[in-house]
Amino acid sequence: MDLAAAATHPGRTTPIADRTQLFIGGRWTAPHGTGVIAVEDPTTEQVIAHVPAGDTVDVDRAVAAAKAAFGPWSALAPAERAAFLDRLHAALSARAEDIAATVARELGTPLRIATKVQAGLPLTVLRSYVELAGQPESTHTVGNSLIVGEPVGVVGAITPWNYPLHQIMAKVAGALAAGCTVVLKPADLTPLVAYLLFDAIDEAGLPPGVANLVTGPGSVVGSAIAAHPDVDMVSFTGSTAVGARISHLAADRIARVALELGGKSANVILEDADLPRAVKTGVANAFLNSGQTCTAWTRMLVHRSRYEEALAVAAEAAAGQTLGDPFDRGTRLGPLASAAQRETVRGYIARGLADGARLVAGGLDAPVPDRGHFVAATVLADVDPDSTVAQEEIFGPVLVVIPFDSDDEAVAIANNSRYGLAGAVWSGDEDRALAVARRMRTGAVDVNGGAFNPLAPFGGFKQSGIGRELGRHGLDEFLETKAIQR
Repeated sequence: MDLAAAATHPGRTTPIADRTQLFIGGRWTAPHGTGVIAVEDPTTEQVIAHVPAGDTVDVDRAVAAAKAAFGPWSALAPAERAAFLDRLHAALSARAEDIAATVARELGTPLRIATKVQAGLPLTVLRSYVELAGQPESTHTVGNSLIVGEPVGVVGAITPWNYPLHQIMAKVAGALAAGCTVVLKPADLTPLVAYLLFDAIDEAGLPPGVANLVTGPGSVVGSAIAAHPDVDMVSFTGSTAVGARISHLAADRIARVALELGGKSANVILEDADLPRAVKTGVANAFLNSGQTCTAWTRMLVHRSRYEEALAVAAEAAAGQTLGDPFDRGTRLGPLASAAQRETVRGYIARGLADGARLVAGGLDAPVPDRGHFVAATVLADVDPDSTVAQEEIFGPVLVVIPFDSDDEAVAIANNSRYGLAGAVWSGDEDRALAVARRMRTGAVDVNGGAFNPLAPFGGFKQSGIGRELGRHGLDEFLETKAIQR
């Protein structure tokens, strides 16, 4: 490990300035209160910057600005909105290196992954909405009715810390492309990358009030957005428990919600699969972003005839998940986002072992760096499908492995979850794999390693959420349907 090079990498050593303002009504402005939020580097456990702790007055100001801007913005021709988003794409692209380095600092994602995923994917999503925004308005007729889509209005976007810019872009770009205006509250753990986005918004010259930024605690700012009478729709990504709370707040005033919540995705490996590829890919997926991924395939289901073979491959693959500084080129697994998250994950590992799981790799006694919120890549075998570690979202580098004896049993285990966000199926017979995929109650399924498609609808069944993001389906979430009879 090249720790010396990591310690002197410009992304590691360049100071990050405190951000003391909010972006409201097209300008940087002082917050109403004097509170601040400390942003920690989870690798060094040091505070690297502060941002304002906004309050309900700041939310009122931001919502008023968004409401005032909605009429003119929604009235623009699609090509005009597309031109603004295109300028935003150019301004954000120029900041790609800063985005990757910032996420590596405030979240701990290894830089090479942050460059490709944390910075690259949001730019891909934004580009897709530049193209969608520029398309003519979609209309069709039913009998004597003209059916049109119109923007819902002011959107409150509340986003998580694990993919901070991507989750922002999936909401903000889709809403703006549809003709809505936005008030954004980013996650407290990773707010710095949102400031880079709004620097780009400022540079791109979006009309005042179209996009607004209010940082602050979820219990204050998030709740105020969800309950605000002038917020027409709330789009939230995060835990199922918080999603339920936001739904209640919005329901009190009959406001629309879109929710992207938790996951406990199953990776089904049938006996005729290319097992080494299926297991190695599955391990990499489960541990991406240190396991802090809602779509992570955290349950590996393997046909019993190849179960021990799969465990051996999984153990070897987990051993290759090198822990270290995100700026070290050899690092595969960075820290967890916070000390609290680390302790939560360690508690799940202890619970799994107490409930009878067999430790195959990692575990509580595995070596980790002396500093930072690290947990070693852990594989637990012989896990009961009804046990805590098989049912609850751990959100850390913990993979559980479960045997099955038939396709029917595999489907039953895969569907034995309150979640339904993602999943995978592997088989040498694609028709067989597709048949299993069709029976899985989940919003997305990858067959034999099918690549993630940022234009495909993204969202879940059951307690994984309501609505869809990305692509045309994501834009449609921000439209109301109107019938005009002629």
